[in-house]
Amino acid sequence: MEPMTIMQSNVPKKVLIFATLFYFLMNIEVYAEITWNYSESKKFAKDIYSGNETTFYCGCSYQVKGKKLVPNWDSCGYFPRNKYTKSGKLNSRSLRIEWEHVMPTWFFGNQMECWKAGGRKACKKNKLFAKMEADLHNLVPAIGEINGDRSNFTFEHIDGEERVYGACDFEINFKDGVVEPRQSIQGDIARIYFYMSETYNVPLTQKLQKMLKTWSKLDPVDQKEFERNSKIFRIQGNSNPFVDANQTIKNELTRGDVPVTATSKNNGLSGAAKKSKITEVKSYTKKNKFADDF
Repeated sequence: MEPMTIMQSNVPKKVLIFATLFYFLMNIEVYAEITWNYSESKKFAKDIYSGNETTFYCGCSYQVKGKKLVPNWDSCGYFPRNKYTKSGKLNSRSLRIEWEHVMPTWFFGNQMECWKAGGRKACKKNKLFAKMEADLHNLVPAIGEINGDRSNFTFEHIDGEERVYGACDFEINFKDGVVEPRQSIQGDIARIYFYMSETYNVPLTQKLQKMLKTWSKLDPVDQKEFERNSKIFRIQGNSNPFVDANQTIKNELTRGDVPVTATSKNNGLSGAAKKSKITEVKSYTKKNKFADDF
């Protein structure tokens, strides 16, 4: 007996076509092309936070004054660590809003050949680095002084560290190069790190993964984080799957335990990434292995 063909089956042809189309839609990977640079991303970021002009680390409100974003210290009890510069001038960075990379550019860039050749400036023409630097999911508004002091310091728990920015709950240890943010944004930070790790193959140490998992569980996704994610999707074309999932992480990440800051030759970047061949940023479907872990 010859095998029954689609046309010979009792299943209506329209149903088969719909089922086939549905299958491909559920399994296809959608890509979002970031065709702009970091400077242009800052303009998009300004729009993303329109109507919710609040700094990430301190929770201060800020105002748009022409091209400038000006923080309102009184709204959050902020007071600059250094009100004046060494030359006696007002600390201008404490008077403005800057766009902070939650995962520092050094963290994901320092093992790239361009960075080794000349730091961040030398990586500007590297396509992969340019996309990572401009990715809106990793950008948040911060008072300039906080942004500068944080630098590329690692997130970590700090015991008994005094606050040096007035009432702002942002603790910093310059000697050890670590900072501790307020609890209400720790989950946001975790999900941004997991997004950057998954999207660009940036490895995280097991120690860091463990801490971020805990942060994500204790500070679940809230409405503001959902709204931010949706706005970024409309502009950039991809969303953060760790925000979409709306649950905490259940399983260990499997990216590897070699940090991007390590000196090991195995820095966790794929061969294509090392050669800057990646030109697209992933968006995720239900088939994404990390999204399934939520």
